[in-house]
Amino acid sequence: MAVYTALSDEDVAALLTRYDIGPVLSCEGIAEGVENTNYKLTTPNGRYILTIFEKRVAAADLPFFIAVMERLAARGFPAPKPIAARAGAFLTRVSGKPAAIVSFLDGVWPRQTALWHCAAIGETLARMHVALAGLSGSRQNALSIAGWETLLAPRLAEAEKLRPGLAESVRQDMATVRAAWRDDLPSGVIHADLFPDNALFVGDTLTGVIDFYFACTDALAYDLAVCLNAWCFDGGTYDLERGRAMIAAYESVRPLSALERETLPTLARGAALRFLATRLADWAATPAGATVTPKDPLEYADKLAFHRAAREAPDYGA
Repeated sequence: MAVYTALSDEDVAALLTRYDIGPVLSCEGIAEGVENTNYKLTTPNGRYILTIFEKRVAAADLPFFIAVMERLAARGFPAPKPIAARAGAFLTRVSGKPAAIVSFLDGVWPRQTALWHCAAIGETLARMHVALAGLSGSRQNALSIAGWETLLAPRLAEAEKLRPGLAESVRQDMATVRAAWRDDLPSGVIHADLFPDNALFVGDTLTGVIDFYFACTDALAYDLAVCLNAWCFDGGTYDLERGRAMIAAYESVRPLSALERETLPTLARGAALRFLATRLADWAATPAGATVTPKDPLEYADKLAFHRAAREAPDYGA
């Protein structure tokens, strides 16, 4: 989350006249994240998040994201609930850009993650996959393997400046992943970006999963591979106990197939390439003056070193 589009008090007041949530009492920009503009709103009726969609988000994809959150909230999953305007629509426009208001979820994201966080995420991810089974509509993953190549190719020179030798390593990673990639894994709606800053906790209870604006239809095990990358490393070192905890908790709800286990190293390496690609893109493209902190691409260069050595699912704790 981030702030790219600045709103005046008058802008926010005018927006809320379209809704039945009361007048604004406070409005605070949220600087964390890199994709969309986000504000925390407080009204007499409660707290909400206003998201203004920027950059990679296509307007045609927004109804799908809304449908995902609606389904999850209706099934008791801790996801934001979209708020309809008086006219009945969930989507509106602010400063000429598409926008939505969703319910605010209590909790904070963990700055330091522990073994139990990984178990909680594994179980929650599987619950989400089960809850979204059969959802009508789909969205192609624009940041699957073809998308990584498109993003990486023009940025390899920049990668080389960040770390000599990285460009050639990434070329080899891409070739290896491309050769082993499977399109016949069990698929469904995935979050695709369930990092620590998209998971909220109160004490030892997971209270919210947020930021569904990368949700898409793809291999379910790829979503797990994203989480292994996001939660189970200490620097560039993979924590096998965390991986075991996450995978076991996931399988307590949705067991992996033999093919998913076999493909897990390829999926994990591919997920690392995906986040290296988008971090390189954001590193170069973050506009001057934006209230946003771009994330370090080299974190994923370090993780790729582990993935090159990993050969089998047990290397990840499966």
